Amino acid sequence: MKAWACRDSGPGTRDSKRQSPASAGVPGSIGPQNDVLAGSRSAESRVPGPEPRKVRILGIDPGSQRTGVGIVDVDAAGRLAHVFHGALAVAGEASFPLRLKRIFDELSDIIAAHRPTECAVERVFMARNADSALKLGQARGAAICAVVSQGIAVHEYAATEVKQAVVGSGRGDKNQVQHMVGVLLGLKGPLQADAADALAIAVAHAHTRASLARVGIPRAAWRRR
Repeated sequence: MKAWACRDSGPGTRDSKRQSPASAGVPGSIGPQNDVLAGSRSAESRVPGPEPRKVRILGIDPGSQRTGVGIVDVDAAGRLAHVFHGALAVAGEASFPLRLKRIFDELSDIIAAHRPTECAVERVFMARNADSALKLGQARGAAICAVVSQGIAVHEYAATEVKQAVVGSGRGDKNQVQHMVGVLLGLKGPLQADAADALAIAVAHAHTRASLARVGIPRAAWRRR
């Protein structure tokens, strides 16, 4: 299975390829043949948390074959800073339950390493294939469980909300989303699609929470507007 590259903007880190658990020794991996997402480190190797007055947001784009992960910091003025992004490639597992376990384990490692304070995840959409929809829902559930088990609140966004926040139109395509994520976070070069979507979800939450803070209304009321 080909390993996806990922990027971590934490101090003293650089772009890297994933290693196998046999060489990386990352807890929670399943068997010696499984690749581990680059940048996911054990709790003993944590990167610095967000600076005071900054919020660290974890964005998740769930998938039963690849789950995108993106982390950004946002300050009180709404300025964004890239922290981490990557994709959990789990399609090579021997069974679907092992895919779910790997999503849970690797997300737990990433949370322990980067210590986000809030999380945003894409809401389930209606798929034409019922089996695909069920698998997506289960993968999403595994990801959400990894987050809430660490005491982090989860905020849900529809795909149109994410596109509206990042591109300015709820009908923007993936290329537009990837381009604007790179522009907003100062990232050069192409972004892996799932990781870009996860970063876009985190950015959408950052923009939404900033807007809510300015107008002083709860998000539930904002969504009814």
